Amino acid sequence: MTDIVLPSDTNTYGTIFGGRVMAYVDKLASIASMRHARKPVVTASSDSLDFLGPVTVGEAIRLEGFVTWTHHTSMEVYVKIEAENLMTGEVNLTAASYLTFVALGPDGRPDIVPPVIPETDAERWHYDTASRRYEIRKRRKLERSQGLGH
Repeated sequence: MTDIVLPSDTNTYGTIFGGRVMAYVDKLASIASMRHARKPVVTASSDSLDFLGPVTVGEAIRLEGFVTWTHHTSMEVYVKIEAENLMTGEVNLTAASYLTFVALGPDGRPDIVPPVIPETDAERWHYDTASRRYEIRKRRKLERSQGLGH
């Protein structure tokens, strides 16, 4: 997914609003997870969105994403965000994120998804490290649910 950053997309520093990036990330990850599951999906969580550099007015924001791992009804999706200077062709990594999506069946309840078969070295790395991220997410969810009443 690629878009050009216009002045209306930016903050007072001339860089893209973080919320705009978050919306792009969620949209791209939704598409990747629907393509994998071939079912409707909902966003279950966003681990983090780590901003590593700016995307400025006139640059292209480029996003790539893919399903890295599945667990019964859920899918982990990795999204990489880059800034491209359209005049020079220079490309810089500007952000990265992991999100979790749940596939829904016809009854609107969670439904089984196919497994991931990693093909590239990058896909294998994300796949091999996914179970650790899954366990961290489970712990974080438990801690947050326990803290809701405090």
